[in-house]
Amino acid sequence: MPRIVITHAVQDVDRWLWGKTERPAGLPGATEVTDLVALDGSRHAAVMFDIDDLEAFKALLSSVPPEMAAQAESHGVIMPMTVYVEA
Repeated sequence: MPRIVITHAVQDVDRWLWGKTERPAGLPGATEVTDLVALDGSRHAAVMFDIDDLEAFKALLSSVPPEMAAQAESHGVIMPMTVYVEA
């Protein structure tokens, strides 16, 4: 099961952390979802998780569903996002 890390800026770290409990449901097939914030106090954040179907996840990213985009917006995510996959 590959591990994924998504990094991005956020409008407000506390607002982003408020959405922590909603994130797993917004990432279909994700397990072990962990939120990370920048140690330097900046507004940079990351989500790390394992994904059961990497190809399905890639397809999801190529055409982000409206509900996923709405969740990111409500959590204060600032695009773009950078997606990393465990090598």
